[in-house]
Amino acid sequence: MAEAAIALRPPLIEGDKSIAQVTHDVCAPMEARPTALWWVALLISFSFLLLGAAAIAYQISVGVGTWGLNRTVGWAFDITNFVFWIGIGHAGTLISAILFLFRQRWRTSVNRAAEAMTIFAVMCAGIFPVIHTGRPWFAYWMFPYPNTRGSLWVNFRSPLVWDFFAISTYFTVSAMFWFIGMLPDLATIRDRATAKWRRRLAGLFSLGWNGSYRAWQRYEVVYLMLAGLGTPLVISVHTIVSWDFATAVLPGWHATIFPPYFVAGAIFSGMAMVLTLMIIARKLMRLEDYITLRHIDRMCKLVITTSGIVGLAYGTEFFTALYSGSSYEQFVFLNRALGPLFWGYWTMVGCNVFVPQLLWFRRVRAYVPAVFAICILVNVGMWFERFIIIVTSLSRDFIPANWFHYAPTRVEVATLLGSFGLFFTLFLLFCRFIPVIAVAEVKGVLKYGKPRLESAHE
Repeated sequence: MAEAAIALRPPLIEGDKSIAQVTHDVCAPMEARPTALWWVALLISFSFLLLGAAAIAYQISVGVGTWGLNRTVGWAFDITNFVFWIGIGHAGTLISAILFLFRQRWRTSVNRAAEAMTIFAVMCAGIFPVIHTGRPWFAYWMFPYPNTRGSLWVNFRSPLVWDFFAISTYFTVSAMFWFIGMLPDLATIRDRATAKWRRRLAGLFSLGWNGSYRAWQRYEVVYLMLAGLGTPLVISVHTIVSWDFATAVLPGWHATIFPPYFVAGAIFSGMAMVLTLMIIARKLMRLEDYITLRHIDRMCKLVITTSGIVGLAYGTEFFTALYSGSSYEQFVFLNRALGPLFWGYWTMVGCNVFVPQLLWFRRVRAYVPAVFAICILVNVGMWFERFIIIVTSLSRDFIPANWFHYAPTRVEVATLLGSFGLFFTLFLLFCRFIPVIAVAEVKGVLKYGKPRLESAHE
């Protein structure tokens, strides 16, 4: 009798980790003193956050005239940034909910950070519709509170109201899903904490988790239920955002392709942002054994898939405009490709369609700096996509006398930088105080891909 080792598939976690090593490796960066690099990154991001807060305060005190808006280009920079940040948040729900329902075990190393990214991106997105109204102190009118002012209600046919309910629902379900998934890890932090304040805080938020069979059973039921609720939100939220455009009568907007086009673009940009953040985290926090090249390879395949869908949508738009026979529709798309903002359009096409084609090559997917550069370019291209869709249709409408060349002002640019400052400040604090990797879920896949022993007759 002899024993033969049989490996069915490559392991998800490298380094032959034990359960205790997983806990130590993930929790060690939180328990150690922050590095100088972390403080520098936090200082830079917080400075941009303060710049954005000052720009918003100035805009509220003076009015939306501080932006480069006029009668024609009324959505411009703020709605561009709103759609961009909503799209960034979609990859978190895709990784955490949809891949969980499909039992994709490789998600366990990246789902926690992706879910955090979703929460922070939705927070950044929610800023722009509020300040876009010009009177953000009346934002509470959107809430379904008892009306004591008579028959005065918000206009439920307004896209702004649709966006409010879409964002609030998405944020609520995503936050609950993120928090419930952290309960076992918060209990681990509670049990390992040496500082009294950390132990009390983690104990409060862990909701008395004791690791019993009943606790795990109820946890799995609730987690599965929230995953089921979050899955349709991936499609519905950005579909509602696309209706903001599709229900209009402007050429270049009123198209039935917008819902699937926007959803695919949202997952595309979100996956690129997840890759960007996880590549940085795996290097700075020394998590190469947990976020492996196999994880990067699979996320790259999702990027190339959604890039193909987005490229097909670009071509479909031009074909539809040509086939429609409408001179207005044809003019809009020719104006995008050859007009004053042609550089933005071809930046969009180059970053979103041509650059991701490099990911077809396995060597490129295995070379982390190249993947990082591609993901940065994808995020740049997706921002320009939203900018081109909005500005080109609004700045060249039916009446040539209204044509206007739009350019963002310093207040608008400062507000955009402030949203990035808010996003990265929150993400840096998240990396400092909460496990970046779902410890409990990673422990469940430690044996995945490990060789098993079988007896064989000699």
